[in-house]
Amino acid sequence: MKKLILQMQMSVDGFVGADEDHRWQLWEWGDDSDWDDELKQDFNAVFETVDTILLSRKMAEEGYLTHWGNAARKFPKDRFYAFAQRIVEAQKVVLSDRLRTSRWERTRVASGDLPREVNALKVGEGGNIAVFGGAGFASALIAGRLVDEFQFFINPAVLGSGRRIFDQGAFARLKLIGSKAYACGMVVNRYAPTGRAT
Repeated sequence: MKKLILQMQMSVDGFVGADEDHRWQLWEWGDDSDWDDELKQDFNAVFETVDTILLSRKMAEEGYLTHWGNAARKFPKDRFYAFAQRIVEAQKVVLSDRLRTSRWERTRVASGDLPREVNALKVGEGGNIAVFGGAGFASALIAGRLVDEFQFFINPAVLGSGRRIFDQGAFARLKLIGSKAYACGMVVNRYAPTGRAT
């Protein structure tokens, strides 16, 4: 059975998105990244276990797939080439009731019941499933009890307000399965759900 891994950049005070338009994440999509080499290596090592990427419609349409597809064609100049190549090679699934067809390579659109679609992806052999999307998409996966591992990339920033992912429903308990601090100031905490909210 494949694991669904939710990866989110998060502020120290638990927000995944800011109300105001200012830069707070150490890694943005562009070339301007403050991630150190060890963090990139560890991130790529985790991504070696992934063969499917689950995306929200909004993330796909905002350019995620286009951006990494372009980065994968810049070898050896792009320093994120290894990650970009994994994005291109992986099976991509965009969950949407609005889209009918995919305009992206190696990508299909799935619609309908979220738990049914995700559980169908988990069945069978192969690598794990990485999730990329915004707060609303992550919240829906959490509320549906579909996440098998949380990977929170805690940025050295305090936002005070913004978007959270545990507002719609949450697990009662999480088990810490790994934590590591990096020279750039990022701390990556990995959790597995151990109980359910009642």
